[in-house]
This record gives sequence, C-alpha cells and structure tokens, in this order.
Amino acid sequence: MNTLAWLERLVAIDTTSRNSNLGLIELVRDALRGLGLAPWLATNADGSKANLFCTVPAQDGQTQGGIVLSGHTDVVPVDGQDWASDPFVLTDKGDGRLYGRGACDMKGFIASSLALLPEALALPRARPLHLALSYDEEVGCIGAPVLLAELKARGIRADGCIVGEPTSMRPVVAHKGIHLYHCRLHGKAAHSSLTPQGCNAIEHAARLICHIRDLADRWRGQGPFDAAYDVPHSTITTNLISGGIAVNTIPESCRLSYEFRNLPAQSRDAIQAEVQRYVDEELLPRMRREFDGARVEIERAASAPGLDAEEQAAITELVRALTADRTVRKVAYGTEAGLFQNAGIPAVLCGPGSIEQAHKVDEYVEVEQLAQCDRFLRRVAESLG
Repeated sequence: MNTLAWLERLVAIDTTSRNSNLGLIELVRDALRGLGLAPWLATNADGSKANLFCTVPAQDGQTQGGIVLSGHTDVVPVDGQDWASDPFVLTDKGDGRLYGRGACDMKGFIASSLALLPEALALPRARPLHLALSYDEEVGCIGAPVLLAELKARGIRADGCIVGEPTSMRPVVAHKGIHLYHCRLHGKAAHSSLTPQGCNAIEHAARLICHIRDLADRWRGQGPFDAAYDVPHSTITTNLISGGIAVNTIPESCRLSYEFRNLPAQSRDAIQAEVQRYVDEELLPRMRREFDGARVEIERAASAPGLDAEEQAAITELVRALTADRTVRKVAYGTEAGLFQNAGIPAVLCGPGSIEQAHKVDEYVEVEQLAQCDRFLRRVAESLG
C-alpha cells in the first residue's frame, strides 16, 4: 500500500487514548509479517494496549545499530468538536489537504513509514532500519518507557531515532520536558455557618494555585530564558480543580492538577521541590492551625523528559543534510524523543504536518507534506546502504 492508502486505514481506527490501540497494532503487525518481517509487541499491564517494534535487518542479518522511525498511535478526543466531516474517515476535499483525526498528529508519519518498508527491503542495507509504534503518548508518554525497557531487555541498540511529530518536515532539535502532578488537599467539613469548626480545602487549594501562578510569573519575567524556543521560558499551570459537596458545607477535600514544561536549565526535581517546599513550610502549617489532621498529597501522574539533541550526533547531521535545513528549532510541546535520548538513542524530530493543526477540529495534513515525508524517508533508508 502507498502512504495515502495506509493513512486511510489508520485514521479509520479510533485510537483515542481512552480506547485500546490493538486494532491498529494488529493490522500493522500482520502487514509486516506479510513482508517476511518479525515484529514484536510490548503491552501494558492488562494487555489492552501495545507498542510495536520491527526491524528490517541489514543484508548480512545484522539487527544492531541503524535508525529507528518512531511514532505514537494514539490520538486526542474529538468530543465537543464540530467537525465538517467524519473525523475517523480520511476526507479529501480537493484542497490539497487530507482531513481526519490523527492525519497530522501523527498517523501521517506512520503511514509514510509503513509505505516505505517494502521499498526498504529491496534497497542495499549495511545497517538495519527499525519501526517503533507506541501507545498513550498523548496522555503522558506512558507507552514508550515500556517499549524502551523491552529494547534494553532484548539487548537491541540503535544509532539514532527520528520521531515523526508534525514539524512541517523541518528538523527540531530540542523540546521542553512535560510533567503532570495531581494534588489532593484534605481539610475538615463543617456547616458553612460554623466556619471556625472547619478547614476549607478549596480556599487553601486557592493559595497553592496562586503560588503556582507566582512561579509562572517569575519565570516569565526573570527566566531563565532560551530564545530558540517558541516559548522561551519554563511554564507551569493549574489546569483542573474540583471539590466540595454543597453550597452550605465547608469542603473537606479539593483536588487539582498542575503541569509544568521545563527548559533544560531547570530540572524537574528542582521545580517540584519548590512547590513541595511551599506546601510544607507555608500551606500545611496554616491548614493545621485550623485542623491538626489536615493533609496535602501530591502524586506525579506523568513525566517525560525534554530533548536537547547534539548537533554533532550522526542522526542530527543526517536529518539536517537530508532536509537542507540548518536552523535551530526548539519547541514547547513534549514528545517521546527525550525518552529515546535518555535511553542512549540520539533523537531528532522531523515529520509531516504542522503542530498548529494537531488536536484541532478538522485536523488535516497537506498532501504535499506527505510527499515530502515519503522522499525524506526514502533517502533515510538509502543512507543505510
């Protein structure tokens, strides 16, 4: 199948992160087996989702080294979005764009990679080519660590990785880390006419939220900065909050979730330590003056490291040479590339489509972007000869 045929089949499978991705993974697995390859799966704990890894060996049978083409199979929801066409039917409106959930982020790259493999099998190969497909990237890069652990257990090494997130087929060499935390404050319920007998969890949560905003304002004004990023400083935001049971009851509990996206100059642990220090030294003492049993629990829900690719790395040099693009681009959004880098596999981002189209109603990828990706990946495969 060519890229467009693959993309049509991939978009038709609803792999929203809350769903299983096995329909897509099994489709790809069976197609790869039909080419005489030996893909393997690394599943989540209950087997409802899976990563896939497949190697096109070098002509001498060597499976070590080479280049990984990496993409995530899950997509974000379409709930509440007023699409002009069925989001799970790839739609060509004759405007040079193909519409569908995941067409841009990032089934277009996966489709191009799958279309490449029969051709790659016919090319001379001194080094192998690998395909890596993951689950649950959109909800915290949950699947990739499972895949990378299995690579380590199997002793599989690679020289570099191209993560095909939508970059308009331009190399991106760095992105921020992304880290999500859930927090629950436990106060004491009371009738709202007897406020001194209670400890209002929502009001104390508001103090924490204001502290988090103060951190964000400080970074925005004082840095550290890296002007190569589209947002040149670290960010932190509170994005979910819930609590209380009635308008006339002091709320006993409040839950909130915050995330931060850090520049390499600021470590995850240092940022979280600053939040924890405020909780321990200021917030909890205030709460316990009202109720000595007050508690604040913070749990890290998801965490993905940033990417900071070395310009001298072979994979960076290759992608720059094949795209004839030397511009240094760094982005605020997170990807799995930092996980590959931390696992000892140098990585860079380059894929079809614009991140500005990702997650939106009427998501699309331009046909010309897919054609550029096909040409690019063909040259990647040729570089292994």
